[in-house]
Amino acid sequence: MPKMKSHSGAKKRFRKTAKGKVVGRHGMTSHILEKKSKKRKRKHAVPVVVAKADEARVKGMLNG
Repeated sequence: MPKMKSHSGAKKRFRKTAKGKVVGRHGMTSHILEKKSKKRKRKHAVPVVVAKADEARVKGMLNG
């Protein structure tokens, strides 16, 4: 049986930490930035741990 392939889009967008958590970028960062505050944009620039509800799905795409 051949090995499952990792999801190419997920590989580019997420990474796993040493403890196995999944880290990705914030949403709402690509356009309509004029109305968003500097503080909000700065906070969104920092990677964030993926929500618990989505973690299993993303891990499945990465390990696939």
